Amino acid sequence: MDELIDILTADGKPTGKTALKSEAHKYGWYHATVHIWLFTKDEKILLQKRALTKKVFPGLWDISVAGHIAAGETILSSAKREIFEEIGLALDEKDLIKIGTRIHQVSHANGIIDNEHHHVFIAELKVPVDELKIQKEEVAAIKLFNLSVLKDTKNLENVLLSRFHDYYVFVYDQIKENLDNKPK
Repeated sequence: MDELIDILTADGKPTGKTALKSEAHKYGWYHATVHIWLFTKDEKILLQKRALTKKVFPGLWDISVAGHIAAGETILSSAKREIFEEIGLALDEKDLIKIGTRIHQVSHANGIIDNEHHHVFIAELKVPVDELKIQKEEVAAIKLFNLSVLKDTKNLENVLLSRFHDYYVFVYDQIKENLDNKPK
C-alpha cells in the first residue's frame, strides 16, 4: 500500500517534505519506520511471516510488527497503529519500550532503495497468539519462536536474515535485560 510519509535527512531530521512511500523507495530518500518486537515472559518471540505479495523479503519470518510512519504521525501512535493493523492487538503507549533507533540502508534487487530510520521497540505479549487477528495483505502467519532464534548463528531456513545478526542480538539482549529485571 502506498502512503504519504515524511522525508528525513540522513541523520533523521525532518526536511519538511512529504512523498509517497514508493517515491522514497525509488529515490532512496530517508524516512522513518517502527519495529516492534513482541516477547513473552517465558522467553518466546513472536515473528510474522511476511506475505508473499510483499515487495521485499516476501515469505520471510521477520519482526513481530513493522511499518512506515505516516506523514505527520508520531512515532508512538504509528507503533500502536501498526500493531493493531497487522495483528489486531491494542497496546497502550506505556507498554512500548523504546530500545533505540537504527539506520538501515539496503538497495534491493527489485530497485527499492531502503534508507530508513527504524524506531525500535519491545513489548510483552500478554495474550495468546490464537487471539491475534492477522492482516492478510501484510502477514501470512504469526508464530512464537524460542527467543534464542534472535542470536542463533545456525542458518535457519527463511527465518530472519543473517546479515542483520548484530541487530537481532541487540534486540535479544534488550529483551533478556527486561525479563531479568521484572519482578518474579
